[in-house]
Amino acid sequence: MVLAVPLLTSWSASATRKTSKGATVRVTQQAMPEQPTVVNPPVTAGQLLTHRAFLFFLLSRSLSRFSSQIAAVAIGWQIYDLTGSAFDLGMVGLVQFLPTALLVFVAGHAADRYERKRVVQLCQLVEAATALYLAIITYLGAVGEVQIFIATFVLGIAGAFESPTTAALLPLIAPQGSLQRATAVSSGAAQVATITGPALGGFAYAVAPHLAYAMMLLFWIFGMILTGFIRPRPQAVAKEGTDSDNIFAGVRFIRSNPAILGTISLDLFAVLFGGVTALLPIYARDILQTGPVGLGVLRAAPAVGALLMTMVLARHAISRHVGLRMFQAVIVFGVATIVFALSSWMWLSVLSLAVLGAADTISVVIRFSLVQLSTPDEMRGRVGAVNFLFINASNQLGQFESGVAAALLGAMPAAVLGGVATVAVALLWMKLFPSLRKVESLE
Repeated sequence: MVLAVPLLTSWSASATRKTSKGATVRVTQQAMPEQPTVVNPPVTAGQLLTHRAFLFFLLSRSLSRFSSQIAAVAIGWQIYDLTGSAFDLGMVGLVQFLPTALLVFVAGHAADRYERKRVVQLCQLVEAATALYLAIITYLGAVGEVQIFIATFVLGIAGAFESPTTAALLPLIAPQGSLQRATAVSSGAAQVATITGPALGGFAYAVAPHLAYAMMLLFWIFGMILTGFIRPRPQAVAKEGTDSDNIFAGVRFIRSNPAILGTISLDLFAVLFGGVTALLPIYARDILQTGPVGLGVLRAAPAVGALLMTMVLARHAISRHVGLRMFQAVIVFGVATIVFALSSWMWLSVLSLAVLGAADTISVVIRFSLVQLSTPDEMRGRVGAVNFLFINASNQLGQFESGVAAALLGAMPAAVLGGVATVAVALLWMKLFPSLRKVESLE
């Protein structure tokens, strides 16, 4: 953390005072020399976890992520159990994505206009109430397809507000100079939820369907309480009626900032072409011939690689050539995708997916830190909302692109093409956004 010592610039002031003998003496104050800037050592991962505001943030965000992962399993299984329709199962993702697309500008403006931790708490309250509704109608046997879609849409609305607000809240919580490390620790906690959340949700649903929703209710309630204990630094708010207060100011800011535009668009296209995880069921059954157990291992491999990389980044932050490192990580992501696509050995497939997840984590941590540090605090919510929309769109459209390409070309050619396209996008973006490639540090 850098502490800027208040400096007194060159000035002189004159005053007069009376001596004990009545003589008048002129007193002149000379300029004080500038004081050196004091630089504190960087905050370690262990020290971050003793920082109360960040610890409460981390626990709250983890509980929300656990609930979301449980919801993905419980809602998906229940809707398929009720309808037996693969189309309805796909509609769950679309229904949850629609609020993000429709409310992106409103959600970002709310994150910048109102106190962010209160916005997060309100979202968690709405999510908890929705979980309670699902638990009750499931327990009473009154659940139907329409009710699940309505509940999913409400969860999508809450998520559309919660995600950009949470992202904009982190820079006000992490000690100054430690955003990259705080992002890595936060990403690691999210990966733990991604790995264990679905298993927890599946176990709870197997015991009793309403138990999964009751667990979501408890997690969101506890998360809301923990969010209330967060004490962030003061939040900057744009003045009403100014250009920076406009609901579309985030879009204009992104367009005028090549580094941020390059960062967000790189994520969009890299994930769009590199969505190989959508093809894992085909690989598990037809190419690797491992069955459902092998599919579970393949799905877990990227998250395991990502978790291991977050542990490394939490201890050893990237301090030099961060722009170049981000592009290199995307290229490694694409190469790992190609290796997976061509592999017919289970161990190599798992290893390549783990490398893919680790490379993606490096890119995510740098991207998030770059966007947050390059954006004024009063606009972080709106910029984060656009970024969140791009991330969601790339994930959803990436799965769609991979599925269509596999149907037309076959799974292996489609996966190879996706990896090659990812590498090509990274190389092209290095040429199109040289200022992003030349970013040296996140300090």
